[in-house]
Amino acid sequence: MSIAGRPVAAQLRARVPALTGRVVARLLADLPVYADLPHEEISGDIADIVQHNLRLFADVVEHRRPATDAELAQQRDSAAQRAEEGVPLDAILTAYQVGTAMCWQEAAKGALPGDLATVLEIMDRIMVLQQQLTSAVSSAYLEARQILDSQDHGGRHALMAALLTGEPLDRFTHRTGLRPAARYLTMTLALAPHPDELNQPLGPGAGVAARRKIRRVRTALDHFAGTPVLTALDASGGTVLLPAAEPPPWLGPGGLCALIEEATRAAGVPITAAAETAEPEAVPAAVARNAEIVDLIARTGRPPGLYRLADVLLEYQLSRPSEALQGLAQLLRPLEAKPELLRTLETYLELGLDRRATAAALHIHPNTVDYRIRRIDRLTGLSPARPADLQHISAALVARRSV
Repeated sequence: MSIAGRPVAAQLRARVPALTGRVVARLLADLPVYADLPHEEISGDIADIVQHNLRLFADVVEHRRPATDAELAQQRDSAAQRAEEGVPLDAILTAYQVGTAMCWQEAAKGALPGDLATVLEIMDRIMVLQQQLTSAVSSAYLEARQILDSQDHGGRHALMAALLTGEPLDRFTHRTGLRPAARYLTMTLALAPHPDELNQPLGPGAGVAARRKIRRVRTALDHFAGTPVLTALDASGGTVLLPAAEPPPWLGPGGLCALIEEATRAAGVPITAAAETAEPEAVPAAVARNAEIVDLIARTGRPPGLYRLADVLLEYQLSRPSEALQGLAQLLRPLEAKPELLRTLETYLELGLDRRATAAALHIHPNTVDYRIRRIDRLTGLSPARPADLQHISAALVARRSV
């Protein structure tokens, strides 16, 4: 079909990039909820779905047929994501209407009296497509909201609450008819803020950015487990319970470290996690231990990633309240007035007693490292060059961070 001698479908496809920019700008200007969305979402998901709709309209016009279910899959997925993020359905449908109207204006531009029949047919095609879009988007949105609501108030929510509080399982099963798994992988996650949360800390965009981050983490967890997992997550992190017939592998493809790496990539933020497999009765204790480990990782300055108790045994034990803890911390008290010496000591141990690597990390000469190590020895009576002292120094550094 042509208007003013121009093939409409080809003209639309050629104008997709520019028209996408115009549609997105119009949405930001006319719909406050879209203006409050994170920039990442506007330039990513929203721009992508606008482009997809424009190309779909060109296909519908060119082939003179309605859209297929497969061609509407991306719109359904997008609607479900917006539902999880709390974007109102009326705003989403208005956005589709705005985009469709602008697409129609572009297609009919320059129409001549002789193009009336073509204009009317294109109008009929676009009305059918608009009806299909409204139906597909509304049904996907409402289905997603129903699932979310049922998760919040239904059996899954009750099951997680029972596991975390240690409710007797026979009583829970009798009360709800639900039976817990034989064991669970318990995980505590600490999620760093997304840049979009920091850019709009007081605006609604920060809330949307947080929900997007949480949704992406949940998607990665569900994909790993092959089923929706039990989660209690907010913007800063929370607790995850995955049914696990056997403890999942820690390393390698399909392992837990790879899961956290994937969740980190998907969410776009650093994630610190601790994990432990436990039978249902032991879930509360495992969750509490995981939370302690995540807190310990933050206090000791370790990098984000996945940890287990075996990775932090010394730090964990030294973080227990005891008289010995204070005594260990006091071993390095003479260095408190010499922060350059303390920093050199920490770096020297972190880099495996490599003086050249330490010097490079601190931007000093290797001889300066040697000089500072000697000063540490004179002030504290401890030297990392002596194996017996090295154990005390390592424990004292951990104790200093724990008290």
